[in-house]
Amino acid sequence: MILIINGPNINMLGKRPKDIYGTESYDELEKKIYNFAEENKLAIEIFHSNSEGEIIDRIQRLDYKALIINPGAYTHYSYAIRDALEIATVPKIEVHLTNILAREDFRHRSVTAACCNGVISGFGFDGYILALNYISQPPTAYRGGVL
Repeated sequence: MILIINGPNINMLGKRPKDIYGTESYDELEKKIYNFAEENKLAIEIFHSNSEGEIIDRIQRLDYKALIINPGAYTHYSYAIRDALEIATVPKIEVHLTNILAREDFRHRSVTAACCNGVISGFGFDGYILALNYISQPPTAYRGGVL
């Protein structure tokens, strides 16, 4: 099973600044992910929480074969989530809807990315699909890095 974790405020898609996050809702994001998973026969679980502790608790269950995580704002300062990711020895991809390197300076640094195999940033909802593709059919000649 591939676990997909979405952190704080991701559930507010469609209500967040539309010029940054677009107009599609969190329900539409989930639908896109579930449809792709069904078409590709992938077992997934989508988990969302605005709480750092709940995200850590979910990571620590270690009942998945791969992890896709959008830590939201925790990306930039949660050493606790970073440490939980370090414990999970499965393939891990960090995903961001927006290009965090093209935004405010404080968003340029990810403390969680170093514990992931790669980062996908700036492709909107398609970033999750790219991550699912990579995890389900990893290329043999390339491991890790920024996708």
